[in-house]
Amino acid sequence: MKLRKRSIALTLYFILLFIPIYWMIITSLKTDVEILKELTFYPHEISFDNYKEIFTNPFWRSSFMNSLTYVFLNVVITLTAAVPGAYAFSRWKFRGSNHLFFWLLTNRMAPAAVFMVPFTELYYLLHIYDTCWAVALAHCLFNIPLAIWILEGFMSGIPREIDETAFVDGYTFPQFFRKIFFPLIGPGIGVTAFFAFTFSWVELILAKALTVTNAKPAVVQLTVGIGAEGVKWGLLAAAGFLTIIPGAIVVYFVRNYMAKGFALGRV
Repeated sequence: MKLRKRSIALTLYFILLFIPIYWMIITSLKTDVEILKELTFYPHEISFDNYKEIFTNPFWRSSFMNSLTYVFLNVVITLTAAVPGAYAFSRWKFRGSNHLFFWLLTNRMAPAAVFMVPFTELYYLLHIYDTCWAVALAHCLFNIPLAIWILEGFMSGIPREIDETAFVDGYTFPQFFRKIFFPLIGPGIGVTAFFAFTFSWVELILAKALTVTNAKPAVVQLTVGIGAEGVKWGLLAAAGFLTIIPGAIVVYFVRNYMAKGFALGRV
C-alpha cells in the first residue's frame, strides 16, 4: 500500500514537473493567431514556422552558436584550472590553505551584478568586449571555485598511498595523473562539468552586460522577443525549447558519472 502511494505521488510530481515543458512545446507548435485567440491544450493546426524562423534567421543561429562556443570554452578553462587546484588542496596543507579555500567559495557566493562594471571596463581595455572569450572568462570567476570545491571532495577520498605507490613504481607525475588518478576522479569530472555547463548556459546578467551584437547568446536573445507586432510567444517558446536540448544531451552523456558523483563527492 505504501509503495502504491509513493508511486502515485511520484507520478503526480513528474506530471506537474513536465507541465511547463509541455506547454512550451505546444505553444511553439501553434500559430500566433491561435495563441492570442483562445486557450487551447493542444495545437489545432501544427505549425513549424517558429522553428523555421530560428534556423533561417541569422541572428538566432549565431546566438545559439555563441552560447555553445563560450560554454565550451568555460568548461574547458574551468576544468583545466580546477583539477590541479583541487589536487593541491587535497594533498598539501600550507599556512592559510583553509582561509584560501573559503575565500574561493566566497567568490561563488557573490552576486553576478557586482562584477558587471569592473568586467566591462577590463574587457574594453583588453579589446575582448563583445566576444565569446569575455563571457567564458567572466563565468570562470564563479565556476572555478565551485569546481575546486567539488573536485577536492573527490580527491580527498582517494588515499595518498596511491600516489606514493605510483611514484615508487616509476611513474612520472604526468603519467600517474593520466593513467591512474584521472580515471579515479572521472565521476567528479562529470559532475563538475555538468555544473559548469549549467551555470554558464543559463547565466543572463554577465552574458547580457558583456555582449552587444557580435557575441550575443541565446539566453539574451530570449529577452528581446518583442517586435513591432508585439511579443512573439510562439517564437520565444520554440527558442526556449531548443535551449533545453543541449542541457539534456549533457545530462545523458554524464548521467553515470553524475550518479556516482552525487554518491561519493561533496554534492
